[in-house]
Amino acid sequence: MMSAIKLAIVGVGKIVHDQHLPAVAANPDFQLVASASRHHTVEGLPGFTSIEAMLAAVPEIDAVSLCMPPQYRYQAARAALLAGKHVFLEKPPGATLSEVADLEALAAARGLTLFTSWHSRYAPGVQPAKAYLAAHAPAAMQVIWKEDVRQWHPNQEWIWQAGGLGVFDPGINALSIVTEILPAPIFLNRAALEFPENRDAPIGAELQFQDGAGMPVRASFDWRQTGKQSWDIVVQTAGGELKLSDGGARLWLGGVEQPLEKEAEYPSLYRRFAELVRAGRSDVDVAPLRHVADAFMLGQRKVVEAFHD
Repeated sequence: MMSAIKLAIVGVGKIVHDQHLPAVAANPDFQLVASASRHHTVEGLPGFTSIEAMLAAVPEIDAVSLCMPPQYRYQAARAALLAGKHVFLEKPPGATLSEVADLEALAAARGLTLFTSWHSRYAPGVQPAKAYLAAHAPAAMQVIWKEDVRQWHPNQEWIWQAGGLGVFDPGINALSIVTEILPAPIFLNRAALEFPENRDAPIGAELQFQDGAGMPVRASFDWRQTGKQSWDIVVQTAGGELKLSDGGARLWLGGVEQPLEKEAEYPSLYRRFAELVRAGRSDVDVAPLRHVADAFMLGQRKVVEAFHD
C-alpha cells in the first residue's frame, strides 16, 4: 500500500472549512499535516502565519493546496515548487495568465505536479453534458449565472480589489463548465462590465462569444441576485434542448431530468490531484481564466451605483 501524501493547506478561510477539509479527511491518499494562514489555523494541526515558515518547519510536506486570494497565490506557489512540493491551485489559478504560465514551466522543470482545479467541472451533470454535445452539435448556448454576493462572500474585501475578479469569481465557474462541455473553442466578441463606483472589480457582466463556425454563446453574470440563485446553462441542439442547472448538479435532456451519480465536487478534485501526484503529471488549463482576461481587455466599462456589504 502506498503511503499517504503529506498535505498542507495555505489560506484557511470559508472554502477550506466548507470543502477542502472534509474532502481531504475522507480521502485516504492524503494526510493533512500543517496549515499556513495569516489569521486562522486548522484545529489539531501545526499552524503558521506564512508558507515560508511552514515549509521550513515541516520539511516532510509532499504537497500544498493554495486557497488564499488569487492576488497572493503566485508567490506562495513559487515558494512551494522551489521547495520541491506538488501544488494544488484553487480557482482561479492566479491573478494573471503570465503567472500560471511561469508556474507551469517551473513545475515541469522540477518534475512536480501542478493542478489548476476547476471544481465546477466535477459537478455530476458536466461529463454527461459533454458527451451529449459531442454527439449533438450545439446551435446556441445561454448562460445565466446570478447570485447574491452578500450570501456567498460577505465582507470579503479582497474580492472587490483589482485581481479579485468581482462577479467573475463565480462567473469563472460557469466558464469552466462551458469550456469543458463544448466540442469547439469559443471566442469573446463583445462584453459589457458593470463596476460599482466604489469598487475596482465588476458586479455584473454581459458577454457574447461564438465559435469558429459562428455558434453563439451569451452569458449573463450578476452579483445582485436576491431570492433564488441562478446557475444555469441552456444549449439548443438538433437533438433537443440540454439544460444544466444548480451549477451542473442537475441535467435535463429534451425536458427530461437525467439520473446522475451524486459525487461531490471537492472529493473528486482531491482524487484527481492524488492521481496526478502518483503519476508524476500536471493538469494545467487556463481556458476559463483566459476568457475572463479577454473580457477585461475587450469589455466596455459602465459605472453603476456604489455597493456596500
